[in-house]
Amino acid sequence: MKKFIDIFLRAFATGIAIAVGGIVYLSCDNKYIGALLFGTGLFVILSFGFNLFTGKVGYAVEKNPSFVIDLFIIWLGNFCGTAVSALLVLNTRICCISDKAAKLCDTKLNDTPISIFILAIFCGMLMFIAADGYKTISNSVGKILAIFLPVIVFILSGFEHCVANMFYFTLAEAWSTKTFGYLIIMTLGNAAGGMMIPILRKGFIKTEA
Repeated sequence: MKKFIDIFLRAFATGIAIAVGGIVYLSCDNKYIGALLFGTGLFVILSFGFNLFTGKVGYAVEKNPSFVIDLFIIWLGNFCGTAVSALLVLNTRICCISDKAAKLCDTKLNDTPISIFILAIFCGMLMFIAADGYKTISNSVGKILAIFLPVIVFILSGFEHCVANMFYFTLAEAWSTKTFGYLIIMTLGNAAGGMMIPILRKGFIKTEA
């Protein structure tokens, strides 16, 4: 039980960090600066050992089947952290960013399910690259690049990140049956993308340094 509580708390903290990234992104008129600063959330998550669903799901192909339970708890914790953060923001003077969130959500919810799924796959790949890069790259500059570049790319490309969207949907007060269904599609797409590289590298020819 203590293990699951720890997983949830780290995931909840992650939701807050992603929400902060979303807040600064929506607060920036320049989308390039906003995309760069959004990466602060992932920097905090990886530096403090928090649990981000899109950063963990790729390792499901290397873990025991019971890891699926951990992933569900992480997803739930991410949801709670982003939702609580969004609800708090709605009670502050910066609540006006909810208008920008609403426009963003309209674009997502007027898209087709297959488009959402494909865009989520690409995002899942980039988030695995970020998490695994931070984990395996020893050079400090490389670690920073591994965090910020994938984030900038996924935001500017319009790829779908299920956890970030948890925040946007709550901030925009856009929840409905359709919204939740789209969130599940995003989650599945992120999972498929996150697992793609680990699956492919199982077949890579091992080369000696």
